[in-house]
Amino acid sequence: MKKNFVAELKWRGMLQDAMPGTEDLLNKEMVTGYIGFDPTADSLGVGNLVQIMTLLHFQEAGHKPIALIGGATGMVGDPSGKSQERNLLSEEILNHNLACQKKQLEKFLNFNSGENSAEIVNNYDWFKNFSFLDFIRDVGKHITVNYMMAKDSVQSRLESGMSFTEFSYQLVQGYDFYWLWKNKKVKLQMGGSDQWGNIVTGTELIRRKDSGEAFAIVTPLIKKADGTKFGKTESGNVWLDPNRTSPYQFYQFWLNSSDADAKTYIRIFTLLTKEEIETLEHDHNEAPHLRTLQKALAKEVTCRVHSEHDFNAAVEASEILFGEGTTDALKKLSERDLLAAFEGVPQVEISRAELEAGINVVDFFSDKTKICPSKGEARKMIQASGVSVNKMKMSDVASSITQDHLLNGKYILAQKGKKNYYLVKAG
Repeated sequence: MKKNFVAELKWRGMLQDAMPGTEDLLNKEMVTGYIGFDPTADSLGVGNLVQIMTLLHFQEAGHKPIALIGGATGMVGDPSGKSQERNLLSEEILNHNLACQKKQLEKFLNFNSGENSAEIVNNYDWFKNFSFLDFIRDVGKHITVNYMMAKDSVQSRLESGMSFTEFSYQLVQGYDFYWLWKNKKVKLQMGGSDQWGNIVTGTELIRRKDSGEAFAIVTPLIKKADGTKFGKTESGNVWLDPNRTSPYQFYQFWLNSSDADAKTYIRIFTLLTKEEIETLEHDHNEAPHLRTLQKALAKEVTCRVHSEHDFNAAVEASEILFGEGTTDALKKLSERDLLAAFEGVPQVEISRAELEAGINVVDFFSDKTKICPSKGEARKMIQASGVSVNKMKMSDVASSITQDHLLNGKYILAQKGKKNYYLVKAG
C-alpha cells in the first residue's frame, strides 16, 4: 500500500497550500512532479532538505519525482524573499555548482525503481537555444504585466527597485513548468511557500498557451520556535557538503535543537513513522534531560545525509568534548573530526623538535603552552590530577610529553579542570 502523499505532508506539518483538485489527481493516478533547486552555491543546505524530503515522500507515495537544477534560472536570480538583487554567477561557477548539487541529490532519491524512477534535469538544456525574441513572442505575450506586478516577490521590491532581469524570472520559471508539462508529462510543481507566485505563473502559462491543466503544492517556510531563521548557526549556513559543514558540526546542529524545534524537525526531516515519533515524544516528555527527540533526530538526519560511520564518529567526538570519551576514542578521530569537535578551542603551537626530546609535563603546561601561568600552579594542578593530556590524567610531575602523544601526527589535546580544553599543535 503506497502512502497518501497529501495526508503524509499534512501530519508532518509540511503542507502550506495546494491548488484545488491536486489531492484528487494524486489519489487517482501516478503523477510526475518536480521541484527546482537554485545553484547559487556548490552545496545544498539544510533548508533544501525540506524539498528533498518532499520529493522523497512523493516517490514513496508511488509518484515520479524530478529534481530540476536551474542552470538557466541560476543565471537570472530569483527575487522571491530577497530584499536586493544578488550578484550573477559566471557560467564556470554555475556549472561547478550544478555538478556538485546533482551529486548530492543522487544520494536521496531512487533512480532505479521502474516507472517512478527519479530524474534530474537542467533547464539550461531547453533555454540555451531559445532566443530572446522567440521567448517574448512565445511566452511573454501570454502573461500580462498586471499579472506579474501583482506577485508578492515584485510588490515587496517596488520601492527599492528591481531589474528587468529579476522581474522576468517568474516567466522563466513559468516556462520551465510549461516545458516539463509538454515534454515530460509533469502535472505538479512543488516548492516552498515563497515560490507560490512563480509556480502559479507556470500553471497559468500552461492554461493560456495550450489550454492545459497543472497543479501546485507548497510547503511552509521553516523557522525556529524563537522566530529566527532556520539553517544558520553563529558560524553561518549549515551545508550538506562535509567539506563545508563537517559531519560533527552537522550532527551538533540537530542535537542542539530546542524541544519545540525538535518536535517540528523530526516530522519534516526524517522518515520515521507517526507511531515511532509519538513514542519518542512520550519518552522525551518522561525524561526531557535525556534529549531523546534530539538524539533520534540527529541520528536519522546525519546517517541519511552523510553515513552511519560519520554519525558514530560525531557521537564519539561529542563524548570526548563533553568529558565522557576515552583516549582510544580520541585516537580514532580523523583530523577533520578532531578539528571540528574542538573548533573555537584555544590553539597553541610548540616545537616538534622539543617533543622528540621530550618535554617535562610541568614545563609543557607552564612555559611551553602557558596553559598554567606559572610552574608552581602547573605542579599543583598535576599533583591534584587537575590536568589531562589526550584524556589521560597527568599526576606525576616527573613524566614527559613526547611525540608519541601526537594525535594524527600533529596535535595534543590538553585539558585543565573539567571544561578548559587547548589544542596544542606541533610545528
